[in-house]
Order: sequence, then structure tokens, then C-alpha cells
Amino acid sequence: MDEDTRVRLEAAAFRRLVEHLRQRPDVQNIDLMNLAGFCRNCLSRWYREAANAEGMPMSDPEARETIYGMPYKEWQALHQTEATEEQKASFKASLSRHQG
Repeated sequence: MDEDTRVRLEAAAFRRLVEHLRQRPDVQNIDLMNLAGFCRNCLSRWYREAANAEGMPMSDPEARETIYGMPYKEWQALHQTEATEEQKASFKASLSRHQG
């Protein structure tokens, strides 16, 4: 596979992932972190870091809006629920696995 095709396919997969996450606001970030080791905020940080590496300054709020499809504070107000004690304990227990 040539480089241009690979990049187009990767970009399409990324767009599909972002759209999927936008369609599933019921899936909380803490659950994503506990199960997969990343969440929407991680994805937005990676997006911002990639933009900055390309010489395109981007703020956290701008990157988050790209991933969430709306300002982060608005998404939080509409969709984020308080984490349960079980979710918090699972997050704490899994944190070291996901940081490496």
C-alpha cells in the first residue's frame, strides 16, 4: 500500500471513530479509560499535539471541540455523569497500566 492511500485510510478510520464517539455520549470517559486506557480527552490531546507538531497552534478547547463536536463544557453539561465509587476505584487501579 502506498503512503498516500495509508494516510487516507487512517484519516477515514479516525473520522469514523470520532463520529462513533459523538453518537455514543452515554459512554462515559471514565469507562473508556477503565476499559481501553484512553478517552475523548486523550484523543483531543493527541489531535492537539499532532497539530502543534505540524506548526499549527491549537488550544485544548479547540481540540476538544473537534472531538466532542461542541464546546467541552456544553458536552459535560449535557452528557457527563458523576463517576461512581466503583468507576473511580477501577480508574485508580488501572491508571498505572495506561500510563506506560
